[in-house]
Amino acid sequence: MKKGLIALLVILAIVLIGGCQACNVKNNLVTLDQGVKGKWGEVENQYQRRSDLIPNLVNTVKGAAAHEQNTLTAVIEARAKASQIKLDANDLSPEKIQEYQQAQGQLTQALGRLMVVSEAYPDLKANSNFLALQDELTGTNNRITLARKNFNEAVETYNVQVLRFPNSLFAGMFGYKEKGMFKAEAGAEKNPEVKF
Repeated sequence: MKKGLIALLVILAIVLIGGCQACNVKNNLVTLDQGVKGKWGEVENQYQRRSDLIPNLVNTVKGAAAHEQNTLTAVIEARAKASQIKLDANDLSPEKIQEYQQAQGQLTQALGRLMVVSEAYPDLKANSNFLALQDELTGTNNRITLARKNFNEAVETYNVQVLRFPNSLFAGMFGYKEKGMFKAEAGAEKNPEVKF
């Protein structure tokens, strides 16, 4: 009888300890998951800020460089495509992050071409509205970089907890899985070519 009672108490203690461990893992993952979602919200916020600035920039350039229609059209189309891709903060898979990043990268390239166009138009380069918008875009791109960095750090912390043993046992049970991160775009390791 004593051995049975001791065995039952040991089993009960193991279950209680395991339950406490599961609760701790669940609570920690909830906190980290919410942190990732908050950082993702900031990434979206900064991309939206950039998207909101683009029509003003395009209209300013249109006035000074009306015959650069192809470049302006490329910016408008890239903005539209980037605006169409929405990510649910509950499904930040590596594939969806990459798709989002590609659309935003196309917009970044189109904006780069637009800035090059400005070099050909001295009146445009001296236009205070254009310069203000250019500064806003530069600042916004810096904010995007910082928001992406903060997001990646939050995802890294979250992913470590999801993948670390014994958390990985409980994470799967509670539906937590690894999230995607922003990665450098293909060719980013090469120095850009600057021509004057």
